Amino acid sequence: MLPWKSLVRALSVLLLTIAAVLAPTAAAQAAAPSRGWNDWTCKPSAAHPRPVVLVHGTFGNAVDNWLALAPYLVNRGYCVYSLDYGQLPNVPLFHGLGPIEKSAGQLDAFVDRVLAATGTPEADLVGHSQGGMMPRWYLKFLGGAEKVNALVGIAPDNHGTTLLGLTKLLPYFPGAEDLLTASTPGLADQIAGSAFLTKLNAGGDTVPGVRYHVIATRYDEVVTPYRSQFLTGPDVTNVLIQDKCALDLSEHVAIGLTDRVAFHEVANALDPAHATPTSCLSAVG
Repeated sequence: MLPWKSLVRALSVLLLTIAAVLAPTAAAQAAAPSRGWNDWTCKPSAAHPRPVVLVHGTFGNAVDNWLALAPYLVNRGYCVYSLDYGQLPNVPLFHGLGPIEKSAGQLDAFVDRVLAATGTPEADLVGHSQGGMMPRWYLKFLGGAEKVNALVGIAPDNHGTTLLGLTKLLPYFPGAEDLLTASTPGLADQIAGSAFLTKLNAGGDTVPGVRYHVIATRYDEVVTPYRSQFLTGPDVTNVLIQDKCALDLSEHVAIGLTDRVAFHEVANALDPAHATPTSCLSAVG
């Protein structure tokens, strides 16, 4: 039998692999152009008066996660910004692994920088996976609700994930969860029932003054069950992307990185007054 530490390392690697599957390569990140986002001279227009802050998911970064969605929004007239957060020492390019409370503090500082640069009182947030859930800590505990108009979550793990039940094995390995927390606390925080998620969701999913828009896929293999992504509360819109396009086969990674049907729904969430129907045709719109 493998030693306990080897078992935990194997479990950690398996969890990380599931979350990272189909992620862009580090080489792509290194060579990627900005394509017009993170332009600190950008001033929001009357049509789109709020800057958009993109919040990557676990193992993502400020470039890889947004090679498609950021230009999509820039081309529609938005000032768009993205940040890196949750970095671990000696782990380049793959972020979102640090304690989520600290990551929310990084988001807080970044939003302040964006608002100062654009001269606007509020921003809109769009996050994928952990990036759709982590901002809720910022909104609830760090005063973010006063600075944010809307949070759009693409496949967010709002109530944690069982990773198809894999994490249910942790209690059977004494010390495994503690070691996992020490190694990748941002991952451990996302396990359904974690202390972080219990505190985040206590007293309700939402805070007053913020609109919430969740976009999920029934084929999500990482945040399971997929309906755990949905929020309950006022000013909440929960969307299953297959209800908009039954042919959409996107899973957890693709819905955030490449799915133009989902991107159209993001655009609708950012500008509901001028929303147009999301359908399979949105993929070519």
